[in-house]
Amino acid sequence: MRLDAASATFAAWLSNPEIPELPHKLAVGWSGGADSTALLLALKASGHDVQAWHVDHGWRESSHQESKKLAQQAKTWGVPFCSVRLSFSPQANREAEARKGRFEQFLSWSRSSGVTTLCLAHNRDDQAETVCMRLLQGAGVGGCRGMQSERIHHGLRIVRPLLHVSGVALREALSAADVVWFEDPSNRDATIWRNRIRHELFPRMADAGVDPQQLFNRWQQQAQRLALDLEAGAEIVLARSSNNSDGLMVLPWTDWARASVPIRARVLQRMMASTLGEGVTPGRRHIVLVEQWTARGGRGGLDLSGCRLQRRQGRLHLQPRASVCASALA
Repeated sequence: MRLDAASATFAAWLSNPEIPELPHKLAVGWSGGADSTALLLALKASGHDVQAWHVDHGWRESSHQESKKLAQQAKTWGVPFCSVRLSFSPQANREAEARKGRFEQFLSWSRSSGVTTLCLAHNRDDQAETVCMRLLQGAGVGGCRGMQSERIHHGLRIVRPLLHVSGVALREALSAADVVWFEDPSNRDATIWRNRIRHELFPRMADAGVDPQQLFNRWQQQAQRLALDLEAGAEIVLARSSNNSDGLMVLPWTDWARASVPIRARVLQRMMASTLGEGVTPGRRHIVLVEQWTARGGRGGLDLSGCRLQRRQGRLHLQPRASVCASALA
């Protein structure tokens, strides 16, 4: 291994001004693939006190042996290594199940180690694939913002320092340093949607003269700007809102009715999250129903998932269903 051959490249990656500030002590989610290996070594070379957190999803028998090799590799590099093998049970969406198990383990290691920042090695190509997937799933502006460079997950700070670096650049740096990495066979599994985008859709777009990474990353940046505009508009509508201890949320009907359709959708998302809890959001069918109801002047009530919209005394009311039932029985 000749890390000195890649030290200038590592330093250039981590000096990008768009990277959130990183603490001295942190962890890297390390699969053993090229991306996470490059991130691990770049942070180590830059002087961080870095740990390697490895989650074996248990999808293959051979992954157990790979974990042992990673443990040995980490020891050679002087990097503390944490590893666990999850119990694999076939699920309709094994990617979602794997992600859930992986983050539960990350939280567990964070609590036991005191490390509160975890770096993940998603790169520029991954971002383009994510935006493409979100578009194909029918996501709006919020979803098409893609992966964020920083977020908090149940108290654990998640940072993605390599979103500006291409996958090719990561592999070239490792090759220059004579560092080997694992090629996960599941990355070729055509039953995984991301893999079909990576290995089928994007090459066909490139053959047709379209750069998919450039196209979808440009849309990600546009979506980011549009999302900020929507958030600012929603703040104005919600400025005169109020809520009570029963979860009832109220705002002036005129503020609601005068807002544009996209801003009303964002206001509704925030009202439902405030009333019913984070993660509860209206689906497209509900947003269409709300717009039809608004166009009728809010006559009659409108039942949504877990809540009810009403126009009363010049104000828009969003009330949890349990609270609605209690009011009716009182």
